[in-house]
Amino acid sequence: MIQVRSLTKLYGKKRVVEDVTVDIQRGQITSFIGPNGAGKSTLLSMVSRLLAADTGEVLVDQTDVRGMKSNEFSKKVSILKQSNYMNVRLTIRELVAFGRFPYSKGRLTAKDEVMVDQAIEYMALDDMEDAYLDELSGGQRQRAFIAMVIAQDTDYILLDEPLNNLDMKHSVQIMKILRRLVDDLGKTVVIVLHDINFASVYSDRIVALKNGKVVKDGPTEEIIQSDSLKEIYDMDIPIKQLSNCRICVYFNS
Repeated sequence: MIQVRSLTKLYGKKRVVEDVTVDIQRGQITSFIGPNGAGKSTLLSMVSRLLAADTGEVLVDQTDVRGMKSNEFSKKVSILKQSNYMNVRLTIRELVAFGRFPYSKGRLTAKDEVMVDQAIEYMALDDMEDAYLDELSGGQRQRAFIAMVIAQDTDYILLDEPLNNLDMKHSVQIMKILRRLVDDLGKTVVIVLHDINFASVYSDRIVALKNGKVVKDGPTEEIIQSDSLKEIYDMDIPIKQLSNCRICVYFNS
C-alpha cells in the first residue's frame, strides 16, 4: 500500500496541493481526476519523489520514501512522466533495457534480457524492437515507454497522463494493457487522467482533486455519480449505463 499523509506543496504563496491524505490499495487501478490545476500531477510527482513535499509524508509498504535509497525505491516504484523527451537516438529494445538499470547498472544479465523480452512481447512490440523511437507513431512510442516500466518490474506503476496526444484507438489500447497489468500480473497502477470515462471504465478507485484538495475518494461506482461530478467539475453531467459501464455524457452539458 502507498499511504499519503498530509502532503502539501507550495509555489510561492500558492498551495498547489494542500493537506492531502489518501491510501492507494495494492492490486488496483487508482485514477486521479479533476479540473486543470487541481494538483493531480504535482501529487503524483511527490509520491514518486520527483518533487519534494513541503509538509507531510509518503509511505510505501510502511516505509517512508524519504529514507529509501534510490535503488531500493526504483525496485518498488516506477514513474512515467507526461514528457518523455530523450536527446539520444534509441531503439525500442535499448529503451526498454533502461528499465532494468536498478538491477543491472547498465550491464544486462541473462535474467535482465529475459525481462526485456517479456516486456516487449507484453506490449506487442516484438516485430519492431529494433526500430528507433523517432520512427514510431505516438501510440507505438507510448507503448515502448510502458514496456520500459514493465521491465523495471516494480509493484507500483505511476503514470502521469499517459493518454495525452493519443487517438481513441491507442488510448483504449493503453488502458486495456494497464488493466491487464493489474489483473494478470498483480501490479498496482496509479494514473492521472483527464477523460473521466476512461477513469470510469477502467479504474477500481478514483481520487478526485480540486484546488489542491481531495474532494472525493472512493470506489469508482461511488464517484461516477452526477452529484459527485457536479462537486468536482461544476458541471451537470448525466450518467448513462452502457454494457455495465457508467458513461459520463458531458459533451453537451
